[in-house]
Amino acid sequence: MAMTGAGAGQQDDGGGESIFTVIVAALANLGIAVAKAVAGVISGSSAMLSEAAHSVADTVTELLLLTALKRSEKPADEDHPLGYGPERYIWAMLAAVATFVGGAVFSLYDGIHTLVAGEEPGDPLVSYIVLAVAFLLESYSLRTGVRQARGEAERVGAPFKRYLRHTPDTAVKAVVLEDSAALIGLVLAAGGLLGGQLTGSGVWDGIASLCIGLLLLYVAWVLGRSNAELLIGRPLPKPMRERIRAELLAVEHVEAVLELTTLVQGPREALVAAKVDFRDVSTAAQIEWACEQAEARLREAFPVVSRVYLDPTPGYAQRRHEGLNPWP
Repeated sequence: MAMTGAGAGQQDDGGGESIFTVIVAALANLGIAVAKAVAGVISGSSAMLSEAAHSVADTVTELLLLTALKRSEKPADEDHPLGYGPERYIWAMLAAVATFVGGAVFSLYDGIHTLVAGEEPGDPLVSYIVLAVAFLLESYSLRTGVRQARGEAERVGAPFKRYLRHTPDTAVKAVVLEDSAALIGLVLAAGGLLGGQLTGSGVWDGIASLCIGLLLLYVAWVLGRSNAELLIGRPLPKPMRERIRAELLAVEHVEAVLELTTLVQGPREALVAAKVDFRDVSTAAQIEWACEQAEARLREAFPVVSRVYLDPTPGYAQRRHEGLNPWP
């Protein structure tokens, strides 16, 4: 098998921006978590305590995402020849679990407990103030994440929603989803406080807490599924695979691309492997230079491609002529 490419993992050019986005979200969530907890104790609001658990879970999530970003930057070595890029998805998966356990489970439990045991609404003034400040901080954090995601979407020429759904940069995706959920959760908590204030019943607060728990459950599921797909192994998008095949076929001495495999290894790192049928009259030197040319073409057309493996393989006609299985 002929191997072309750098071989070593490339550092994500957008890593610094992703780290800044995650740090902004972590600092915002840490301050908000303390304020919500104090307000929840003073007001006796289960929705506020659920929101405090939400912010604690988000803070833990951001710390895990920071770990993911730093660990995945390590260069390839002898023990990990393909680099550490996929490690970010392990830590991001743990972040999704933290959102589920630390936020969703507590919120659902607190909401059910409030509905069953009842709750005496306290003074909601402090909670309203905390919710207003938290809304401003979460909005700034969300703005930072959305701005980075929009920039990346424009860079790859994809619509923003489609990019956010399929991006391998799960750190930014987590920040955008969690901050969006946080803003919705703040509105739900405010609604629960207002309902309790107008009716004198804690039922509204319990319902708000349940809604927050379900919201966090959905976010945890979306993030967990995205990271699971990348851990299992996600190929490059089909249009990109077709263009890669076309680039390989345009190389001199290449007759056919019999099999093409691509693998996303990070936000800006991918592997390409292909079984290629070279012309039977090509010399070994010509095949070697054809591999080098193929690498150059792919890396120029697709900067995300960091490794290229080409396997010279007899084509259908030649294998049939030799009496071999037509397909390896």
